[in-house]
Amino acid sequence: MATESTAAAVSSCVNDAGSAIGMPQLCVEWMPNQIFWLVVALAVIYFVLSRIALPRIGSVLAERKGTITNDLTAAEELKAKAVEAEKAYQDALARARSEAARIVAEARAEIQKDLDAATAKADAEIAAKAAESEGRINEIRAGALEAVTEVAKDTAKELVAALGGKADARSVTAAVTARLKG
Repeated sequence: MATESTAAAVSSCVNDAGSAIGMPQLCVEWMPNQIFWLVVALAVIYFVLSRIALPRIGSVLAERKGTITNDLTAAEELKAKAVEAEKAYQDALARARSEAARIVAEARAEIQKDLDAATAKADAEIAAKAAESEGRINEIRAGALEAVTEVAKDTAKELVAALGGKADARSVTAAVTARLKG
């Protein structure tokens, strides 16, 4: 009897040669058996996922979230420190610029004072040399005028003598002096 029921069940999904008729998965007689094993497989998958895989995934996600939160907090702190450092840098730069401007102004004032003193000293030296040179020029002019006067007197005497006249020293001196005055 067991052979007849097995043969009857087998005969509706399998032909006499033992090969399947159509798709064996769609054989209605085997459906309860397939559903049972499907439920068993899903229960095993659910157990593995709920007890082993999902807690591990959850812990990894929680760890990542904590790491990200910590990193964001650290980034905010570093950003605040960077803003403070930039402000301190800008303040120090402004102080350094004002100090540099003050030093430059002081240096300019000292240089101008030294330049004024040097200019005054140079002006005094130039004035002294100019006065000395003026005195020399006046001496040279006086000497040149005397020399020109003497040359003019001698030349006038010689010309008068060459022309056959006789000239006394007083008349030659008076004529040369009158001519030199204009």
